[in-house]
Amino acid sequence: MACITDANMVNWFSSTMEDIRNKMLVQGSAEMTETGMDWVQTHRQFVKSVLDTCSKKVKDDEIIFETIDSYKTDLQKKNASMVEKRNAIAKRLSEVEGKDVQKSKIIEKIEMIRVEQAKKKELIVSQNKANKDRLKNLNKAKQVFQDRLGLEIRKIHGEKLQFIFRDINQKDSECVYTFMLRINEGGLYQIVSNDPPLDCMAHLEQRLQETNNFSAFLANVRREFVTLKTVIHLMFLQHLTLAAPQRRLMENGLSVHSISHTTNRCLPFDRCQEGLLLSYSTHRLCLT
Repeated sequence: MACITDANMVNWFSSTMEDIRNKMLVQGSAEMTETGMDWVQTHRQFVKSVLDTCSKKVKDDEIIFETIDSYKTDLQKKNASMVEKRNAIAKRLSEVEGKDVQKSKIIEKIEMIRVEQAKKKELIVSQNKANKDRLKNLNKAKQVFQDRLGLEIRKIHGEKLQFIFRDINQKDSECVYTFMLRINEGGLYQIVSNDPPLDCMAHLEQRLQETNNFSAFLANVRREFVTLKTVIHLMFLQHLTLAAPQRRLMENGLSVHSISHTTNRCLPFDRCQEGLLLSYSTHRLCLT
């Protein structure tokens, strides 16, 4: 065995160690290079995979964002539609409430009309009964006055009745005394006219409303016509009586001035008329 102190041996050993180191370096470098290349390739594949994944993720995110935007747009449209529908519902509810109010008012009006119709029906029934009673009284009075007092009753246009007394002035059958009567909306008797006019007709009408005794009313009217006829007849006779002396004197050729003392005793016709009408009024007040 060679001594380690031998210079050749040292050189050989150093050379051998250097060769081993170089081989190891070359082998290690090759392995490291190969491993690095594998790592690079793996990294590239990983990066490519990551890029592909990210690209796909970006595309998916874009689709998601587009979908979200579409959802937002749809949501806005739906919100707007909901607002419109809510407003339409509120408007319809307001209309329904208004119609409910109108319905309540219509129901109240219908109830009022029903009550009014019931009252009118009762009033019509009452008026019909009263009219039947009045008609019955009228028929009785008509028959009595036709048979005994020469009364004629005519129906005039406008639901009026004309009462004609023919035998008040027995010397003149053509001389008639009339009055016209109707029943007003309140079911009351109303005198429309009378010929010749009677000052007391309003009082007689009031008495008729109070007593509803039509026979007595006809009797009173006829009595007033008779009284008026008598007064007028007396007026005429008195005028003739008072005027006769004046006519006789004038026929004898006397002037008006020469008979002034005679005419002073004769009342003028208008003064005579006033006195007789006053007597008629006093007589009428006594009758009432």
